Amino acid sequence: MKLAVTGVAGFIGSNLADRLLAAGHDVVGIDNLAHGPREQVASAVDFRHVDIRDEHLSAHLIGCDAVFHLAAKNSISDCQDDPVETADINVTGSVNVFEAARRAGVRRVVYAESSSVYEGSTVLPTPETEAAPQSFYAISKFAARGFAEGYARFHGLAFTALRYFGVYGPRQDFRRTIPPVHSAFILKLMRGERPIIYGNGEKRRDFVYVDDVNDFHLRCLTDTRTIGETYNLGYGRPHSVNELFARVAALLDSPLRPIYQPDLSGEATTTYADITKARALGWEPLVDLDEGLRRSIRYISEHVLEGV
Repeated sequence: MKLAVTGVAGFIGSNLADRLLAAGHDVVGIDNLAHGPREQVASAVDFRHVDIRDEHLSAHLIGCDAVFHLAAKNSISDCQDDPVETADINVTGSVNVFEAARRAGVRRVVYAESSSVYEGSTVLPTPETEAAPQSFYAISKFAARGFAEGYARFHGLAFTALRYFGVYGPRQDFRRTIPPVHSAFILKLMRGERPIIYGNGEKRRDFVYVDDVNDFHLRCLTDTRTIGETYNLGYGRPHSVNELFARVAALLDSPLRPIYQPDLSGEATTTYADITKARALGWEPLVDLDEGLRRSIRYISEHVLEGV
């Protein structure tokens, strides 16, 4: 198939593009390079340097069989600081992707929501029925969902919504103002520096390796049961930030301790995915936390450390 990936230079998008190419598909990659670097995009990708808000976006989707829409403003703290831009990218940008797909004749859209839509829920593990967005980021992702439902209702687009939990692995964005904990911990410790933990480190996250997430992306292309549905993609087991740090430190044999700073606003205390629905399709996360951290450490050592 010919497939488009928005946010192709980003963490999940670049890994997804590699998987799609390996499966024999042609990939059109769309990214404005505001966050992900061009170097992360495979040379075999038909890369288009374009913003998802571009009025001519549909021209880049002509001939595609499906669109994976992953582009977003996705740092919760940055979104809290600028809700206007958050809405512009995550809501208006997503609607523009949906409209571009419609105009280009693309009927299949798989798009990223987020486990942040469960911020206000007290049900753990959390099933797909418990959405309660609180932060501006979560609100923006849930607002885009309403437009997806509208395009399905009025224009017949076939959507699948994926709620990622704590995805980690190679190419995780360490350049953010506040980077994800996996890459932040690994990089700091490998450079002999003390990482920062915001709050007391007892927030719990459901960490899932990027390859497992992309296994489900590929499943969406062939399993028609996914059409019109929403799925949690997590490992189904939460770990505290303190535990994650301890595991990284043990794998690196580092004696350094973290620096604790005031907590960040707008973040859930615990994320814990109920993945019953995804498992019912035959999907299962296969990479456990220790193995995923080993792979992440190997990647950072070989591809990142010398350049930072």
